[in-house]
Amino acid sequence: MVVSEEYVEAVLSLVEQVPRGRVTTYGLIAEAVGRGGPRQVGRTMALYGGGVPWWRVVRADGSLPDSHGPEARQAYLEEGTPLRSSGAVDLRAAVWLPPERRRDSVGPG
Repeated sequence: MVVSEEYVEAVLSLVEQVPRGRVTTYGLIAEAVGRGGPRQVGRTMALYGGGVPWWRVVRADGSLPDSHGPEARQAYLEEGTPLRSSGAVDLRAAVWLPPERRRDSVGPG
Protein backbone atom coordinates (compact mmCIF):
# COMPACT_ATOMS: atom_id res chain seq x y z
CA MET A 1 0.00 0.00 0.00
CA VAL A 2 1.40 3.36 -1.02
CA VAL A 3 0.53 6.34 1.16
CA SER A 4 0.44 9.83 -0.22
CA GLU A 5 2.79 12.53 0.99
CA GLU A 6 -0.30 14.48 2.06
CA TYR A 7 -1.47 11.58 4.24
CA VAL A 8 1.97 11.18 5.82
CA GLU A 9 2.12 14.90 6.60
CA ALA A 10 -1.38 14.84 8.13
CA VAL A 11 -0.49 11.90 10.40
CA LEU A 12 2.87 13.31 11.49
CA SER A 13 1.41 16.76 12.06
CA LEU A 14 -1.14 15.32 14.48
CA VAL A 15 1.46 13.25 16.30
CA GLU A 16 3.59 16.37 16.79
CA GLN A 17 0.62 18.02 18.55
CA VAL A 18 0.31 15.37 21.27
CA PRO A 19 1.47 17.09 24.49
CA ARG A 20 4.19 15.69 26.75
CA GLY A 21 2.80 13.18 29.21
CA ARG A 22 -0.21 12.41 27.01
CA VAL A 23 -0.93 9.85 24.29
CA THR A 24 -3.38 9.19 21.51
CA THR A 25 -4.20 6.01 19.60
CA TYR A 26 -3.58 4.89 16.06
CA GLY A 27 -7.36 4.77 15.59
CA LEU A 28 -7.95 8.30 16.87
CA ILE A 29 -5.29 9.62 14.49
CA ALA A 30 -6.96 7.74 11.61
CA GLU A 31 -10.35 9.23 12.52
CA ALA A 32 -8.92 12.74 12.70
CA VAL A 33 -7.16 12.39 9.34
CA GLY A 34 -10.33 10.96 7.84
CA ARG A 35 -8.64 8.28 5.76
CA GLY A 36 -7.21 4.87 6.38
CA GLY A 37 -7.39 3.08 9.67
CA PRO A 38 -5.20 2.27 12.63
CA ARG A 39 -2.99 -0.09 10.62
CA GLN A 40 -2.32 2.52 7.95
CA VAL A 41 -1.40 5.03 10.67
CA GLY A 42 0.89 2.41 12.23
CA ARG A 43 2.56 1.72 8.90
CA THR A 44 3.00 5.44 8.29
CA MET A 45 4.54 5.84 11.73
CA ALA A 46 6.85 2.86 11.16
CA LEU A 47 8.11 4.27 7.87
CA TYR A 48 8.16 8.01 8.55
CA GLY A 49 7.62 8.61 12.28
CA GLY A 50 11.19 8.56 13.57
CA GLY A 51 11.34 12.34 13.81
CA VAL A 52 8.14 12.80 15.83
CA PRO A 53 7.26 11.63 19.38
CA TRP A 54 6.14 8.18 18.16
CA TRP A 55 5.85 6.82 21.71
CA ARG A 56 2.83 9.09 22.20
CA VAL A 57 0.78 6.94 19.78
CA VAL A 58 -0.36 3.66 21.30
CA ARG A 59 -2.75 0.81 20.63
CA ALA A 60 -6.37 1.14 21.73
CA ASP A 61 -5.55 -0.75 24.95
CA GLY A 62 -2.70 1.63 25.84
CA SER A 63 0.08 -0.74 24.84
CA LEU A 64 2.90 -0.45 22.33
CA PRO A 65 4.44 -3.18 20.19
CA ASP A 66 7.04 -5.09 22.25
CA SER A 67 9.90 -3.67 20.19
CA HIS A 68 9.00 -0.14 21.35
CA GLY A 69 8.81 -0.99 25.04
CA PRO A 70 12.09 0.05 26.68
CA GLU A 71 12.58 3.31 24.78
CA ALA A 72 8.93 4.29 25.07
CA ARG A 73 8.81 3.42 28.78
CA GLN A 74 11.80 5.69 29.42
CA ALA A 75 10.05 8.53 27.56
CA TYR A 76 6.85 7.95 29.58
CA LEU A 77 8.76 8.14 32.84
CA GLU A 78 10.59 11.31 31.78
CA GLU A 79 7.33 12.94 30.66
CA GLY A 80 5.23 11.79 33.61
CA THR A 81 2.80 9.83 31.43
CA PRO A 82 0.27 7.94 33.61
CA LEU A 83 0.95 4.20 33.47
CA ARG A 84 -0.99 1.16 34.65
CA SER A 85 0.68 -1.51 36.79
CA SER A 86 0.99 -3.64 33.63
CA GLY A 87 3.29 -1.01 32.11
CA ALA A 88 0.74 0.06 29.51
CA VAL A 89 -0.36 3.68 29.36
CA ASP A 90 -3.41 4.53 31.46
CA LEU A 91 -5.59 5.83 28.63
CA ARG A 92 -8.29 7.16 30.97
CA ALA A 93 -5.75 9.55 32.48
CA ALA A 94 -3.48 10.18 29.49
CA VAL A 95 -5.56 10.21 26.30
CA TRP A 96 -5.32 13.27 24.06
CA LEU A 97 -8.04 13.69 21.46
CA PRO A 98 -6.87 15.09 18.12
CA PRO A 99 -8.72 18.11 16.75
CA GLU A 100 -11.49 17.15 14.38
CA ARG A 101 -10.75 17.41 10.69
CA ARG A 102 -13.06 17.39 7.73
CA ARG A 103 -13.49 13.87 6.43
CA ASP A 104 -12.44 14.90 2.94
CA SER A 105 -9.41 16.95 4.04
CA VAL A 106 -6.87 14.33 2.92
CA GLY A 107 -6.87 12.63 -0.44
CA PRO A 108 -6.68 8.87 -0.86
CA GLY A 109 -4.08 7.35 1.42
